[in-house]
Amino acid sequence: MKIGFAGLGVMGGPMARHLVEAGHQVRGFNRSADKARAWASSTGGLFAATVAEAADGADLFILCVGNDDDVREVVMQSLPDLAPAAVIVDHTTTSARIARELAELAAGQGFAFIDAPVSGGQAGAENGQLSVMAGGDADALARAEPALMAYSRAVKHMGPSGSGQLTKMVNQIAIAGVVQGLAEAVHFAEVAGLDTDAVYDAVSKGAAQSWQMDNRWKTMAEGRFDFGFAVDWMRKDLGLVLDEAKANGARLELTTLIDQYYAEVQSMGGSRWDTSSLAARLQNRRN
Repeated sequence: MKIGFAGLGVMGGPMARHLVEAGHQVRGFNRSADKARAWASSTGGLFAATVAEAADGADLFILCVGNDDDVREVVMQSLPDLAPAAVIVDHTTTSARIARELAELAAGQGFAFIDAPVSGGQAGAENGQLSVMAGGDADALARAEPALMAYSRAVKHMGPSGSGQLTKMVNQIAIAGVVQGLAEAVHFAEVAGLDTDAVYDAVSKGAAQSWQMDNRWKTMAEGRFDFGFAVDWMRKDLGLVLDEAKANGARLELTTLIDQYYAEVQSMGGSRWDTSSLAARLQNRRN
């Protein structure tokens, strides 16, 4: 396929690389032109100086940018140059509202817009093992899915426009609760004087096991947080979650509290720390 890709950061860059490796013609744009040039040079993809250049004649236009405003701006700039009946796939985590808005806008001009946030983090993007949760027209998603599988292990259609973003909110609610529980478990083990490695061996094969435990227990215990999904990004996502909950009436007491805990981590200088840095907040209070 002829593909345009906007947003070549820690997630988008590897995703676009996988598309090139799968044999697609990919023209990549990034707000920082130097980053786009470096991506093109290292992957064999094509450099695009503007969104319009990336979108020119594209059958599939993919974006992975920052927030609602960024998505709206990029999509608006891409529409005049896309191939007829092109599919737009947005991997940015945004509000469900903007997804519905842009789906309606795109449909009015003969295009399809799919909101398709991902889970799996930077490692999932690098290894081509992302989980995609998609909202929008099922037929349009089916046309795009073979390309999306270049960097995904699963693509799931969740329903009409906005459903992908709502599903990502569910994902972030669940992760926030698990990470806080894990942080408290590590903290308790340390305060109780237990060997945290031995505790992990004892509990990780039972009902407490989770991806977060397998991948973050040891680094939490060691106080290492300079990697992974940043606290600033998690607070952005939880802000979307809490705004949606206000609108739909969902009760998210624990999520609200954990968002406040992440604000404390930011005040400690941990804005770019991994989300597992909730453990640092507990260690800081102990000291």
